[in-house]
Amino acid sequence: MSSSAVLRRQKLLKLIKNLHIFHPWCPKHKTLQNPCAQIQNPSRVFGVSQYATQSTKFPEYQMPSVTWGVVQGKKEKLVNRVKICDYLKTLGIIPDELENLELPSTVEVMSERVQFLQKLGLTIDDINEYPLMLGCSVRKNMIPVLGYLEKVGIPKSKLGEFVKNYPQVLHTSVVVELAPVIKFLRGLDVEKQDIGYVLQKYPELLGFKLEGTMSTSVAYLVSIGVSPRDIGPMVTQYPYFLGMRVGTVIKPLVDYLVSLGLPKKILARMLEKRAYIVGYDLETVKLNVDCLISFGIRREAIASVIAQYPQILGLPLKAKLSSQQHFFNLKLKIDPDGFACIIEKMPQIASLNQHVIMKPIEFLLGRGLPLEDVAIMVMKCPQLVALRVELMKKSYYYFKSEMGRPVKELVEFPEYFTYSLECRIKPRYTKLQSKGIRCSLNWFLNCSDQRFEERLQGDYIESESLGPSFCMGGKLELPGSDVVSDEEDESDDEVLYRRTVSL
Repeated sequence: MSSSAVLRRQKLLKLIKNLHIFHPWCPKHKTLQNPCAQIQNPSRVFGVSQYATQSTKFPEYQMPSVTWGVVQGKKEKLVNRVKICDYLKTLGIIPDELENLELPSTVEVMSERVQFLQKLGLTIDDINEYPLMLGCSVRKNMIPVLGYLEKVGIPKSKLGEFVKNYPQVLHTSVVVELAPVIKFLRGLDVEKQDIGYVLQKYPELLGFKLEGTMSTSVAYLVSIGVSPRDIGPMVTQYPYFLGMRVGTVIKPLVDYLVSLGLPKKILARMLEKRAYIVGYDLETVKLNVDCLISFGIRREAIASVIAQYPQILGLPLKAKLSSQQHFFNLKLKIDPDGFACIIEKMPQIASLNQHVIMKPIEFLLGRGLPLEDVAIMVMKCPQLVALRVELMKKSYYYFKSEMGRPVKELVEFPEYFTYSLECRIKPRYTKLQSKGIRCSLNWFLNCSDQRFEERLQGDYIESESLGPSFCMGGKLELPGSDVVSDEEDESDDEVLYRRTVSL
């Protein structure tokens, strides 16, 4: 055997020895089905580093349009951040707040975000109000969130305004944050078609935690007597109460109103119909109560005034009452005490337009009634000044032509104008004529239909009286009779004392 053959044989044996680890019967190692698979394309292995070191050879627009999965060196990131900030400055966007924010890898991706927001209707000024929205990916954040908001009822045309009012929504997760809030609102009986309206009114709801302020505010309102079924309509009307703290906002206001003599049950009914009351500032409410007292309204009548017109708690009351008091004194010569009496009976006059007030007054004066008599009529029945003159004309002409009664009866019972001519005055007067009964306006108008029929069947005309009265929070009493209704175990904080209102 030649020396060259021996040399080749030794090399072959050495190679076999080195490769024995790949043999299938080797117990120490697993067989590699394709050893060549471990060998990668050199261009793929070194492509990223080449990209990083030779960026001038590859234009930036060829880089991926997403921020994840791109490996960049520190120098590359710094260069791209400077380019993006320069780009934003050319648009008028101040990038100072983006210093600690992870920015996209290219100017093109940032341009895509800015253009998307502008298509929604946001301006550069809007973006400057909350530049952190530029940290949201169009595909991963903006499109899913806005698509969901449109799905729950926010019109597409309103999405831009919604984002402008609450840009933080772009950072939220649909599954983790948005969907649970919508489910919570539906659980409060907010109608599905009202969800979009509620969110547009109070978009910050989407940032609240369910087990926090929203749950406690609902639980407290239910505890004071608000019906759970009315919570949904209350949220639709005034969703802001879901973000109010019970201990520092809602409860102090409720406690103060109860201390004025308002029963919790009545207060609960007020809140069900006018949920915005819980949004009144407590200090403003206290100032308005003091203002009412300073204008002569009796302290014991305050609760009744609030129950009749809860909005009075939130008005710039001093200016309004001063103006109306001067107006009634100028036009009808009504003194401050008379004005206080009017407010107690109809507190809505505080915000009634003076032009509206003058129309009924001019109508009565035009019928020949003296100014003093008109003033007496207004103090007896302040509702006169809110009536439509067209209806007053019809009732007056029926009174004069069909009933033929003296005008002084209208002065004694101005409430005549507040009754429906077709539904009450005509039918009842016709029955009186058929029976040949002659009576006062108060006798046949100021009673229920059942009571009127009982009176017609009677063999005598009962004496005149003021009719039944109701002491709010107390007991229903009829003049000259015993108590006809009683409530058991009436608690002290649910008694509204000494304000008698004619039924």
